[in-house]
Amino acid sequence: MTGSKKKYWTVGEIDATGVRGPHEVELKNISKAKFHLFIDIDKVELKKIVEKKLGGKFETIGFNEDWTITIEMFPEVNLHFAYTFFGNEFGGEIEAEFKFLFSGKRVFWVPGEDSATYIDIVMDFIDKIIKHESPFQIEYTTRTDLMKKVLVQRSQPFSLLKERDKDPLSEFLGAKIAKIADGWKIEKELFPEIFVELTWNTKDGLDISFKGKNLKEISSYHAEFLGIFLINHILRYITLQNEDKDLPDICYIMFSRFFTREKKWDHRRA
Repeated sequence: MTGSKKKYWTVGEIDATGVRGPHEVELKNISKAKFHLFIDIDKVELKKIVEKKLGGKFETIGFNEDWTITIEMFPEVNLHFAYTFFGNEFGGEIEAEFKFLFSGKRVFWVPGEDSATYIDIVMDFIDKIIKHESPFQIEYTTRTDLMKKVLVQRSQPFSLLKERDKDPLSEFLGAKIAKIADGWKIEKELFPEIFVELTWNTKDGLDISFKGKNLKEISSYHAEFLGIFLINHILRYITLQNEDKDLPDICYIMFSRFFTREKKWDHRRA
C-alpha cells in the first residue's frame, strides 16, 4: 500500500522503525505522563479547550476510543490523540492511554521527530490550560542558540522560491504569503491568536518573530519549535519542486524515513 492510500499511520510506520522505534517509545511515555489529567475532566470543558485554544476537533475516529483530539499540523498533516479509559475494574491502579495516530495525504512526509515533538508541545499546552498555569519561558524576542543555527542552516534553499510558488506554497502550509522586496513574508497561525512570521530576503537571510493576543499562553521555547516545524515544511515544498537540482543535504533530511525510501533518497544524512 502506498502512503497516499493509507488512512491512519503510526509513528513507527512513518519512521519505518516499527513499534520499537525511539518515537514510538517517546509517545508511549507521553501517554503515561499525561493520561491522568483526563480521567475526571469535564468533556464539555475539554471540547472548548480543543476548539478555542488549539483550533482542533473533538471527535471519535473509530478505534473504540472514548474521544479523540484531532489537530491539523499542516494541510493534509493531521495528528490524532485518541484517548481510552480502562478504569480499575480489577481493583488496581486506574488506567487509561493515548494512542497517537496520523492521517492526511502528506502526513507520512513529516518525520516522527517533528510530529512527536509537536504532540509533546500540544500536551504540555493542554496541561498548562487545565491547571491554569502560565508558561515558564516567555522570551519571545530572544533567539536560542538552536534557533540561530536553524535560521542560518536552512536559509539558502529559500532562494529557490519563485513568484509562481506563492499560491501553492500558501495552500501547502495553510499560511498567508506576501512577496516583499527581494524576498518573502510567511505568516501562519499556530494556534488561535498565536502567530509565527517568517521573513526571508537575499540580503539578510531568514528571520522569525511571534505575535498574537494569546501568545503568552505558550512558552517561547515551544513557540520556537513550532516555527522550526514551519521552516522544515517549507523546505519539503522547495525540495519537491526542485527534484532536478542538486540541493543542500538539509533539504533531504526534512522527510521521514518512509518517504525517503519511497523516493530512493539517502536518508537523514548528517
